[in-house]
Amino acid sequence: MPPLLDATSSGQVRLEAQKGRTAFVGSSRADTWGFNQPFLGPTLRMSTGRATQVDVLNSLDEEISVHWHGLLVPGTVDGGPHQTVAPATTWSPELELIQPAATAWYHSHIYGATARQVQMGLAGVLQIDDGQDDARGLPSQYGVDDLTLVLQDRRFSRRGEIDLSLTMPDRMMGSLGDTILVNGQIDTMAVVPKGLVRLRLLNGSNARIYTLALSDGRPMHLVATDSGYLDKPIQLSKLRLSPGERFEVLVDFSDARDVSLTSEHNTNTGMMGGRRQQSGRFSVLPFTVDPTLPARITRQPDSLGGSRPNGDAANAIWRRLSLDMPMGMGMMFGRSDRRFSINGDAFAMDRINFRVTQGTVERWTVNADMMMHPFHVHGVKFQVLSENGRAPQRQNTGWKDTVLVNGSVDLLIRFDQPAPANAPFMYHCHILEHEDGGMMGQFTVG
Repeated sequence: MPPLLDATSSGQVRLEAQKGRTAFVGSSRADTWGFNQPFLGPTLRMSTGRATQVDVLNSLDEEISVHWHGLLVPGTVDGGPHQTVAPATTWSPELELIQPAATAWYHSHIYGATARQVQMGLAGVLQIDDGQDDARGLPSQYGVDDLTLVLQDRRFSRRGEIDLSLTMPDRMMGSLGDTILVNGQIDTMAVVPKGLVRLRLLNGSNARIYTLALSDGRPMHLVATDSGYLDKPIQLSKLRLSPGERFEVLVDFSDARDVSLTSEHNTNTGMMGGRRQQSGRFSVLPFTVDPTLPARITRQPDSLGGSRPNGDAANAIWRRLSLDMPMGMGMMFGRSDRRFSINGDAFAMDRINFRVTQGTVERWTVNADMMMHPFHVHGVKFQVLSENGRAPQRQNTGWKDTVLVNGSVDLLIRFDQPAPANAPFMYHCHILEHEDGGMMGQFTVG
């Protein structure tokens, strides 16, 4: 597991973006970046209902930012492209969390460099904690029955370095690797107790969409979506996880049989080059049961104390967004009028796309015709009203901040956090090459 940096008592977090060397393939070491370590960052645990002081020191040679993906905080501390941290400087936001318990994450968000900086390792998981997991009957022992799993893919050169080169398909569809990393490790396994285990799943990949299942067909019980707990568990045989999304599931290992978490090959771009298995699946992470580990939880909880949104869109302002792909030769030769865009406008740091009144509710219809796009909105949580005119998939019936748009989705969003013109909120595709290429906009709330 990533190291746990628990700030629930101290209310203090210190992160340092730093260079490192990491062995991924064989004995060779790759140049990497991380927070407080050579690659990726620690799992941060913060209390809801109180403020946490964060100090971010940038020891790299270029500017970064740290976006708190999933936190409901004002735009001035959101960590988007306008809140850059220059080399050898420290950014010190105070994060006052008033939202329900959830699994969020943090990553750099520099316009034009997000994809590269995240691939180099500037990302980590953030747990928002309310201290009530024992009362919910949920596994909560970090690294034993409560596993944080950051799923990513990478390509490596013959020398074992992370391959950051972009082919034309990478630029169009997003960068796909041929090697799966879990918590920054290749070909590892998870050792679990003979009981219920919670998996906190984060898709930290640039573009890969995972369709997860257990190799022996046993179910997963969904207990939380991006923005918090459900009212009760939902049994699933498959779970689709797009870049930026987080889900928490319970898996029962009481039969003591080993099993693997597997995925279908990326549905946006065809077959993955490596680790192929029968039926078009590949292994993500094997689990092996150790009966000597304490099995604290052996019974599925009936109620989780969370909620599922049930808002009324009748009087909401209706906004329509189209996620637009560049076409043909314009993409190949980088024509500025045929870039990635939303509603025909490629992102510009100095343009506010629209303004929202604080405390209002809006209905957003988001369309994506050419391929699937994970869509994220900063500073909010939302209800998925429908997908392609039908009821949302079961996994999307909880509170969300990122959703995979496969055709059209309708979202209901309430805007409670302020965001001024010098620190606006972003809305964008979370395929990072698309975001860097212009499929992003920004809005103020006030």
